[in-house]
Amino acid sequence: MIETLLSLIGAAPPPRAGTPGDARLAMAALMVRLARADRVYDAREIAAIDAALAARYGLDADAAASLRRQAEEIEAGAADTVRFTRAIKDAVPYEERYAEVVALWRIALADEKRSAEEDGLMRLIVNLLGVSDRDSAIARREAAGE
Repeated sequence: MIETLLSLIGAAPPPRAGTPGDARLAMAALMVRLARADRVYDAREIAAIDAALAARYGLDADAAASLRRQAEEIEAGAADTVRFTRAIKDAVPYEERYAEVVALWRIALADEKRSAEEDGLMRLIVNLLGVSDRDSAIARREAAGE
């Protein structure tokens, strides 16, 4: 609870690396950050985040929505993106990070519009996660169903 309050004012430490729950929360926060990047955070993006979290982590709809709501609070108070990517990179092997990038691309494409803000944030996230540009392009095509 204290960490959540501190995160709202930007004073919280980054999610602790090394445990699946921390990486899940960091991933959910990245999804929220990405969806908010173009300053439009609508029902399609929220539904896409919930669906991605449920599919990725085997959560039911209520648990996925709860994780997203917690991530919304943490993301709103986070000054940078590095805190989230570091938690994921430290806890998740490359092959699984690729799957995370596919999920992020699904969020970026959920509103059927590509914005410069979302594209720029995706480039940053992919770089910070240590996923290659080539793999990111493949992940984008996979997310788009191409």
